[in-house]
Amino acid sequence: MSKTSQGAERVDVIVVGAGFGGMYAVYKFREEGYNVVGIEAGGNVGGVWYWNRYPGARCDLMSVDYSYGFSDEVQQEWSWSEQFAGQPEILAYANFVADRLDLRKDFRFDTRVTSAKWDEAQKLWRCTTDDGAVLEAPFCIMSTGPLSIPKDPDIPGIDRFKGPIYRAQKWPHEEIDFTGKRVGLIGTGSTGIQITQEVGRKAGELYVFQRTPSWTLPMRNHDLDEDYLAEMKANYPAMRQAMKMNPTGGTRPVSTRPFFSLPPSQRKDVMEHAWQDGGHTFLACFSDLLSNQAANDQVSDFVRDKIGQIVEDPEVAEALKPKGYPIFARRPCLDTEYYETYNLPTVHLKDCLKDPIVEITEKGIRTESGETELDMLIFATGYDALTGALLAFEVVGRDGALLKDKWASGPRSYLGMMVDGFPNMIATSGPNGPAALANLITIAENDVDWAADLVGHMKREGLCSVEVTEKAVDSWMDEVFRLAEPSLIRKAQTWWVGSNVKGKPTGLSMYIGGFNNYRAHCQAAKAAGYPGLTFEKELESSLS
Repeated sequence: MSKTSQGAERVDVIVVGAGFGGMYAVYKFREEGYNVVGIEAGGNVGGVWYWNRYPGARCDLMSVDYSYGFSDEVQQEWSWSEQFAGQPEILAYANFVADRLDLRKDFRFDTRVTSAKWDEAQKLWRCTTDDGAVLEAPFCIMSTGPLSIPKDPDIPGIDRFKGPIYRAQKWPHEEIDFTGKRVGLIGTGSTGIQITQEVGRKAGELYVFQRTPSWTLPMRNHDLDEDYLAEMKANYPAMRQAMKMNPTGGTRPVSTRPFFSLPPSQRKDVMEHAWQDGGHTFLACFSDLLSNQAANDQVSDFVRDKIGQIVEDPEVAEALKPKGYPIFARRPCLDTEYYETYNLPTVHLKDCLKDPIVEITEKGIRTESGETELDMLIFATGYDALTGALLAFEVVGRDGALLKDKWASGPRSYLGMMVDGFPNMIATSGPNGPAALANLITIAENDVDWAADLVGHMKREGLCSVEVTEKAVDSWMDEVFRLAEPSLIRKAQTWWVGSNVKGKPTGLSMYIGGFNNYRAHCQAAKAAGYPGLTFEKELESSLS
């Protein structure tokens, strides 16, 4: 067994992150008999749902989908109250799982990893944390999540504003009173939409500063009754199996019907039904909305017409209609009377395409046309997504290679999980997997299981290190880019392609072939004995 450095704590597996991926990773490796420690910057479990406590925060995946399937005890003992759960309930669910599975004892909370370095001589990872502690382990599981590092708007004068500034991604734990306040909101993605429809009904006045309008569809949320919950629990096994075979990683049906296979009147009927049904039903209507521009144009026009029917002020309605990029090429949002909110006399849309923001002042926001005085500001400007969390601290691989240098031109990995030159490091829900294009909990369960199977294989065979070859990474990335090339997703400037962060390499590097096919790739690699991976053997296993 390799020696432990002086002052370091030795374990078998280090897990970085206590979101749903990290929670399951700690549980899985612990149940497999390993000594595992999780490290989390937040004060408790929940990941993005621990930090995102802004008004109106809600998941846009159905509760049945956005929940664990690995534990039947958890499934049977927990009951969801709504079809689309709000942040408080999701956080309560995370805490319930942590309690039920006794996970907190294996986490170090309020602790941030400052560096993770591979020691080639000892065949282990050495992680240093902000409290000065050093942990060593043969394996490091990076469950940092695709949405973890918030970004401020790139606007001069942020530090000059005299009122309070609230960031959606790091919202205070105490309730904020908006009564009688003049509130400015920057950002109209999914978060901004949820904040608008909530704060717009509470604030004295709400000014929404919009640069690029988002496509958003009615959520039509509703409570779940006891009879349905009983049916859900009785049929969980079949639903979980179906989720594994679904491109979305969820239970939402996926159509194989091309848009133009129906005559115009029937196409309109299908879209009207989807609008009334709510949720992501639109995505299930037709098979070619992200590959056929003509089909996408007609669906886009349908939704733009709906906006015009709802918003009373024609000029405001026109500004809220997305133009210049395909529907669903940006994250499709779900709302509860978002457009209706703009009919309130106290809610004002500031169209920053026509009247750009110049600076933030002591009193508010100055656009080219003048200053809007405000009492408080809210930033809903998103994340340095997909790669941001992994590059937020120093990750050093073989021969001193830095991950930030390795990914200077964009992320490259094998299955979104392994990077050449970084042995024994496995990421869950990584940037070259399905990431934001499928159910993240389904992805996380798949990736953690794959990682645990790989480590188990190594333990049985007496192997001390595993590394993906550059050839295997190249082959996987060729597949990722081949699938991405014809997709309309590439036509939108979004965090999906990295364009929301100044100076970040851009490009669609997520696997868009569907979760079912991604899972098939993972299963095939395991069944074939992990081709594309190289192993090193030692006489005595490095696992304690």
